[in-house]
Amino acid sequence: MTDISALIRLCPPPGNPMVIDWEVVEAALGMPLPSDYRQLAETYGPGRFNDYLAVFHPHGVTEYVNLTGPMSARIRGQLHQQERQGRFPVPHDPDSLFAIGSTDNGEYLFWITNPAEDPDRWRITVNEARGPGWFDYDGNLTAFLASVLAGRIRVPLFPKSLTEQTPQFTPSHPVLYKPAPTPDQTPTDTNAIRIWAQANGYSVPPRGRIPPNVRQAWEDAHRA
Repeated sequence: MTDISALIRLCPPPGNPMVIDWEVVEAALGMPLPSDYRQLAETYGPGRFNDYLAVFHPHGVTEYVNLTGPMSARIRGQLHQQERQGRFPVPHDPDSLFAIGSTDNGEYLFWITNPAEDPDRWRITVNEARGPGWFDYDGNLTAFLASVLAGRIRVPLFPKSLTEQTPQFTPSHPVLYKPAPTPDQTPTDTNAIRIWAQANGYSVPPRGRIPPNVRQAWEDAHRA
């Protein structure tokens, strides 16, 4: 049984699959996406599991749950700030973390984007909302959701009540969302980044994902 089949059996999706232009989405992000996430996003659409856990989606209804919105860059900036201030230890390189979901309590789910060019090998990590705790899961996002909702794994950062109810998915109305540029937002014009990087002595591949240090340098150079 595939991961998406296990999740569907456990928590039926709301309706017909959604059509998503993944070429446009990946171009906006400047990176490829895991195949399990594509299936998950198409099957369920935007919404929340057990009224607690929201997975970011290309058609997310607000910037806070939109995959191509500014949240991932903002959260990464917060992690860097925590490291500089010595507040909470971050067990992973913040530049390797891409926020993919959030909870009502303020935890964030991340992809650990290593290796960068093989997204189907990306693992999942979750950080504590207001504390130093982290939880790593050695598997993809869809398998993580199925395991959590079925009670096969216990995430200490999540409330016990999360698995004390019948798994359900509550959809939000899908709308196309195009976020306005902000100082914290990862730029979407990857060609412009490559041109700038080459002009400033950075080594970048001719296609594929922009290295995190180059993205950070671009953001720093273009920060208002």
